[in-house]
Amino acid sequence: MATASRYVYPAGFSRKIATILGFPSKQSIAPEYHKLACDEIAALAGAISAFEPVRLYARPQDVATAESLVHQSVATFSGKRDNISIIPFATNHLWVRDTGPVYVRSANEADRHRRFAVNFRFCEWGRKEEVADAHRAADGREWPVMSFEELQENSTFAKRVIESDNSPSPVTLVESKIGLEGGALVVDGEGTLLATESSILNENRNPGLLRAEIEAELQRLLGVKKIIWFPGRKELDVTDVHVDAEVNFVRPGVVVLSRPHPTAPKAWIQVYEEIRDILAQVTDAKGRRLEVHTIDEPEPAALGALSYEEPATNYVNFYFVNGGLILPQFGDTTRDREAVETMRKLCPERTVQPVQVRALPLAGGVIHCSTQGVFALND
Repeated sequence: MATASRYVYPAGFSRKIATILGFPSKQSIAPEYHKLACDEIAALAGAISAFEPVRLYARPQDVATAESLVHQSVATFSGKRDNISIIPFATNHLWVRDTGPVYVRSANEADRHRRFAVNFRFCEWGRKEEVADAHRAADGREWPVMSFEELQENSTFAKRVIESDNSPSPVTLVESKIGLEGGALVVDGEGTLLATESSILNENRNPGLLRAEIEAELQRLLGVKKIIWFPGRKELDVTDVHVDAEVNFVRPGVVVLSRPHPTAPKAWIQVYEEIRDILAQVTDAKGRRLEVHTIDEPEPAALGALSYEEPATNYVNFYFVNGGLILPQFGDTTRDREAVETMRKLCPERTVQPVQVRALPLAGGVIHCSTQGVFALND
């Protein structure tokens, strides 16, 4: 385990050696979503494999199903089956952005050849002691209640992944003084962090810690010099409003902001307006005004019969791959097309690969939430 050194969290568009995915266990998701969620994780594996290697973690009893679905998805997306490793592992949630390790680089030049990853101590989004209550989901469905052992599998997933990752070299575990999830962190790789107060400065994750203490630890672990805080909303969703569902960097100085559909609940529209107003006023760590591009969210009803008032339908929860960008599509033909056109204009050097999702947004997240990058030691 590493001592109290300093690290740098690469931006999402940095070069990676692999992408981590998680195959959902039946205990981790509402039964109505499970089969389709498995299909969509396999689709992501196939789409990403066309650009870079994929490490798909699955429970041993789910490996055969994962193999079959991946075989189909590779053909659909012209992927590379040799790029996909299905790893038998005690895992449940598909939300590896939050449960998985956050790969960082050392800020010490002498350690630039070594690999590091942070364990932010996942605790069911700050609700480990109340996973069976109404905070579980806003969809009105019966979600399974995980056992103590399964909750332990979730909370130790990041550490166990780090300890088992020896390719292309071993990874040194970095323990954090604070608890949070990867979806709470959006960085530009040049010293700027975007974050919501509600998902980090929250007693359900970091009881008793002062803002200054939390900021100091974020600066140490992520190499950030400026944190742009948005208020967010406690308990508005299970994540307490992760920033990666609202805004994302396309490159340093340029962000895309998600604008809710007019039918969205008022609280989500207020969250958007607050972020919009703050982005219009601030500068980043380099002193630049941010260039903001707004992407309209789709009609939630496009998800079909299982849809409800506030599924996670936003395009900014995309995922960068080497030479490409994996972009969610929700079935709203107009908005889906507009999102593809916008991202192609903003990222002309990348191949934009649309991937249809339905179970993921209904279950509370999209593509960025379902992926975790294993960054290379340099760009």
